[in-house]
Amino acid sequence: MRFVADVVVSLKPVVNDPQGLVVRAGLHQLGFAEVGDVRVGKHITLEVDAANQEQARQRVADMCERLLRNPVIEDYGIELRAASGASPEPLSGPA
Repeated sequence: MRFVADVVVSLKPVVNDPQGLVVRAGLHQLGFAEVGDVRVGKHITLEVDAANQEQARQRVADMCERLLRNPVIEDYGIELRAASGASPEPLSGPA
């Protein structure tokens, strides 16, 4: 079965985010004064073949641990769903 995994990699809360500060300053200069804290991260979409949801989630988590994130400064979340055209299987939320 084919699954689509949306992975969001973000800096840990204790890590400074200079890119987020620049984005916030730019939004304020454009008149969006209501914007508070801004954190910038990565969104990665993967298609994965796996026997079931749990196997797909575990494989994506392994990818995150080995390549997609820096464990010292970044956290990640996974949202998993059946790919279009795949037979439906109940899916749970982020890891």
